Amino acid sequence: MSQIICKNLALGYDGRLIAEELDFSVEKGDYLCIVGENGVGKSTLLKALLGLIQPLHGEIITDRELKSGGTGYLPQQTEVQKDFPASVEEIVRSGFLKSCGIKPFYSKTQKLLAAEKMRRLGIEDLKKRSYRELSGGQQQRVLLARALCASEKILFLDEPASGLDPVATSEMYSVIAGLNRDMGITVVMVSHDIRAAVKYSKHILHLGNKPLFFGETEEYIKSGIGRTFLNTDNEGGTEND
Repeated sequence: MSQIICKNLALGYDGRLIAEELDFSVEKGDYLCIVGENGVGKSTLLKALLGLIQPLHGEIITDRELKSGGTGYLPQQTEVQKDFPASVEEIVRSGFLKSCGIKPFYSKTQKLLAAEKMRRLGIEDLKKRSYRELSGGQQQRVLLARALCASEKILFLDEPASGLDPVATSEMYSVIAGLNRDMGITVVMVSHDIRAAVKYSKHILHLGNKPLFFGETEEYIKSGIGRTFLNTDNEGGTEND
């Protein structure tokens, strides 16, 4: 079942075209990695799928169940966000804010669910700690737990391992893969790490000014564009488009 269908999508800012002719779908339980060089619209596409920006033209069709269940979003962190003065528990629970409506407090069920998410991500013992005191890997787990409180149907992740050391990076990718595998959560992830993308994902969308590839990961590895990027050493950088 398709949770998201994009038809002839074009993206840009202030009338400037960044990407066009985007035709792809995201199936329930999928793990889609969006890859490509900097400036080709990876983060812009993610924001369009979240409804944060409008496409220049084309159509994004979202499944009704997904609309009612919400989405979990882990954006790239800024230096200001890393210094946020709140406890781990407060930040994780804030994932429920949209579903709280006008209620001033979290329900007992929501508190229990937040605790369960912290246990699953191995941060329960950090719940009273200040977020600003944590390592980069711990902070990302906190934000991932927050995203899970917002939705257990689909996660949108923008460079979730950016800035982490190799050990924390490997752990983060393993945690995300486990959520997809064990809980059936759909994952849509922007990444500049091609090797991690092909290790964990089920489908790859490789962007240029126009889509260069969309299909199963095994097909991508065998494709010309896949072989080119997997053999290059130029895999660094972060997305700022």
